[in-house]
Amino acid sequence: MNDIFATLESEVRSYCRTWPTVFDRASGSYLYDQDGTAYLDFFAGAGALNYGHNNPALKRKLLDYLERDGVTHALDQSTVAKGEFLRTFQQNVLEPRGLNYKVQFPGPTGTNSVESALKLVRKITGRESIISFTNAFHGMTLGSLSVTGNSMKRGGAGIPLVHATPMPYDDYFDGQVPDFLYFEKMLEDSGSGLNEPAAVIVETLQGEGGINSSRPEWLRGLYDLCQKHGMLMIVDDVQMGCGRTGPFFSFEEAGIQPDIVCLSKSIGGYGLPMALTLIKPEHDVWEPGEHNGTFRGNSPAFITATEALKQYWADDSLQKSTIAKGERVGAVLEEIAAEHGWAIAKGRGLARGIGFDDLNVAGKVSKAAFDRKLLVETSGPSSEVLKIMPPLTISDDELEKGLQIIRDSVREVLA
Repeated sequence: MNDIFATLESEVRSYCRTWPTVFDRASGSYLYDQDGTAYLDFFAGAGALNYGHNNPALKRKLLDYLERDGVTHALDQSTVAKGEFLRTFQQNVLEPRGLNYKVQFPGPTGTNSVESALKLVRKITGRESIISFTNAFHGMTLGSLSVTGNSMKRGGAGIPLVHATPMPYDDYFDGQVPDFLYFEKMLEDSGSGLNEPAAVIVETLQGEGGINSSRPEWLRGLYDLCQKHGMLMIVDDVQMGCGRTGPFFSFEEAGIQPDIVCLSKSIGGYGLPMALTLIKPEHDVWEPGEHNGTFRGNSPAFITATEALKQYWADDSLQKSTIAKGERVGAVLEEIAAEHGWAIAKGRGLARGIGFDDLNVAGKVSKAAFDRKLLVETSGPSSEVLKIMPPLTISDDELEKGLQIIRDSVREVLA
């Protein structure tokens, strides 16, 4: 079977090169290849599987819905499935956090949400320029790429990516420059050449950029700067939302309320395509049909998303569990960093990483872990960070097993 992929599938494929086997089924925190070999998953579908593979509670609801011929495709028509999702999202997520957002269904993926947010802030403000941040990643379509930092991904666009200006992310200068010194100077200097921005777009924890976590005070400072200069604030929570850092939204710790929030990946609950753009009501100035898409209403994903919110966000149990497990991962990574002297532990919640000065190490550790039947990827501009993102529902025993594999893999590579 392996030959068909090399023969027929595009050269653009990537994850299958990192993990050269053919997977057949998955359950909980494990994937199984066609020979039945089990692989512990510290990848979680790049953050799309926060509740694990084929979560039985979500699967049962989905099967029941399909078996009764529930609507599968509905564009943006009103359906029972969508209405139940919206009610549950309001009751279990928005109201407990005192958040007031309108919900847009922009399309099935994270980049759809980002594209809709960029269009909307330009419509609201009448301005074109967007501020992004160093090492950001926001998606692979042209608007999202324009606010993405990675030069290889930007290069794939094939055309100039314009109307976006990068600014230094938190601690970009290793504490040597005060927060926003450069950004605010550019905003206030009429000779700076900086076009008046419509918005800033920011990840509170950069996943693809290298597990770079911003401080709450930095986020609050950014929010205040936006308020001062009439810029809207977009938080891209596509990968770090839905509990990945502990709270449902990654920005909760900072106590801010962004103007727009982008969600995708695990919002569908089951790995089914789904995305949301959350908009403060006063900014919901769309004309009907001004931004649309054939697959913006994925009814099966509404079913699994609703059940995930009921199962995991009716109280704070998952949040507390994620924070506790994340602290355990962080402690082990600190031990590994101390043992080897030139590595650094990064992240929060169950989005963690360990960065290496030698840019080749993380990739070698990922391969050594795969040989030990653990799936763990790399991130950062040079793939220098080993990125650890297991399902939030992983058991303590599974977590310890994976962490031991990482210990052994690092020791092997650095021996």
